[in-house]
Amino acid sequence: MTSDERRLHVLRAIVQDYVRTSEPVGSKALLERHQLGVSAATVRNDMALLEEEGLIAAPHTSAGRIPTDAGYRLFVDRLAAIKPMTKAERRAIEEFLAGAVDLDDVVGRSVRLLASLTNQVAVMQYPSLSRSTVRHIELVAVGGSRLMVVLIVNTGRVEQRVVDVGREMTGLGGEQTIQDVRAMLNAEATGRPLPDVSARLGAALETITQADRPVAEAVVDSLGDALLAQTEERVVLAGTANLARVVTDFPRSIGPVLEALEEHVVLLKLMSSMSTLIDDDAVAVSIGAENPYEGFQSTSVITTNYGSAGGLGVVGPTRMDYPTTMTSVRAVAHYVSEILDS
Repeated sequence: MTSDERRLHVLRAIVQDYVRTSEPVGSKALLERHQLGVSAATVRNDMALLEEEGLIAAPHTSAGRIPTDAGYRLFVDRLAAIKPMTKAERRAIEEFLAGAVDLDDVVGRSVRLLASLTNQVAVMQYPSLSRSTVRHIELVAVGGSRLMVVLIVNTGRVEQRVVDVGREMTGLGGEQTIQDVRAMLNAEATGRPLPDVSARLGAALETITQADRPVAEAVVDSLGDALLAQTEERVVLAGTANLARVVTDFPRSIGPVLEALEEHVVLLKLMSSMSTLIDDDAVAVSIGAENPYEGFQSTSVITTNYGSAGGLGVVGPTRMDYPTTMTSVRAVAHYVSEILDS
């Protein structure tokens, strides 16, 4: 083992002990708890070098050392593998999420589950319509001149509008019109990104007969309104009370963290910026001062993407069990993706 590898081993031991005990770690404790295979003098020397490199620091009230943001970052970057989940844990996640009845239920169950698994604050972004595609558009006569327009997107999100089309839609004539307009809508929109749909449908109105065009125009206008009304991003949180368990981990006060969590726009911006760093089913970790928003600079944020249109993750103190938390975030995202893609 080289001296650099040995120091990394010492850093890993300090991180693990500090996360578990919340107490600064000294060389004596390291030798007692870990098979380092070196003398006490060597451990003390390695700790001195780690401190010079800014990876650990000494709180003024203790002779022990605690990891810095940079130390946590090196620890996370050098993780050989994310801790695997047991079969029982995976089965419990799958069964809990499989009971969801609609998208709102999926989101609610996911954040509650993730908060329970990690003992952190769980955050989930609703699937973004701007990054979604159309799965199907349905038209249903609901009486007289009214039609229900149902937009179903690939994330499982459903939008409904009732529109007055200005003419009676019952009887054979109305049924044929509904079939023709429905066929046009789905031919032009199915599989298309939502931001492109309105323009395509507007152009396709020319293919509808003059007699049916007013109906088609009313439906297309209703779809356009539905898309515009739902472009606002939404985020759901669970487990904020978990922060009360670790209030001493925040150097000044837990107040700025709670205030930052209430700013959903800030949360969404942070998750969006982190999502660009994620490949496949990986997770992104932003630690302490790496977070661009002041309220989160005493926290770590772990996020990943689910499906093709949303993100989820956790917010907690920098003293967290990174391997287990990263595993939980990735596992819940995996099952959410499976549910929404089915």
